Amino acid sequence: MANDPYVTLGAGYARARVPDSRIAAMIDAALGNARSVVNVGAGAGSYEPEGRTVLAVEPSRTMIVQRPPGSAPAVQGVAERLPVADRAFDAAMAILTTHHWSDLGAGLAELRRVSGRQVVLTWDPALTSRFWLVEEYLPEIAERERRLATLVAVRDGLERLGAMPTVLPVTVPGDCADGFTGAYWRRPEAYLDPGVRAGMSTVMSLEPSRVQAAMRRLRDDLVSGRWHERHAHLLGEVTWDLGYRLVVA
Repeated sequence: MANDPYVTLGAGYARARVPDSRIAAMIDAALGNARSVVNVGAGAGSYEPEGRTVLAVEPSRTMIVQRPPGSAPAVQGVAERLPVADRAFDAAMAILTTHHWSDLGAGLAELRRVSGRQVVLTWDPALTSRFWLVEEYLPEIAERERRLATLVAVRDGLERLGAMPTVLPVTVPGDCADGFTGAYWRRPEAYLDPGVRAGMSTVMSLEPSRVQAAMRRLRDDLVSGRWHERHAHLLGEVTWDLGYRLVVA
């Protein structure tokens, strides 16, 4: 589609965003006994369940071409106008994508139109804003997220459509395989790698000079030991609640 922001934001996404099996298990459980699933805002195909019939809908050609061989079929389209018939699928999933939609209400209505069950992975900015990377190095992320369609907007939007959504916490493993923004909470040196940051749209959307300055400060704090003085308690944790949430309707 024209004006595809993922020409730059999505470069290398498939390498950086490898599904984590523990998060995948939570999403799979949330899908229940659905035999057919439409994956909306499917990106490069992360978390598409095995053993079910899946159709991927993704607006960005840049992301579609990164889907690995053997992936579910994909069509180019947007959440607000899904190119499928009413109740064509048992379930619809939308994984870390609603903040990119141009019209959240229209997109959620489409999920409800085409499926009997909706599974949306998003986050609670009230918690993610307290993540050390955001609070101490990139507060611009929190400022930007206040304007995005995240947990409260998704939950309330589904309720307005007649659903009774359940919200489930998704804690992040300390060795999380998926390179989303909060994945390296116990591995701070990873954020210094531009290849790792390339899979984080929230970081890649910021002014590059601001990110580079923040990474210089993080590197200095790691070398001096200041980061460990502040956050040594995290190194003994197995998982951490950073505010990621599954909304199931």
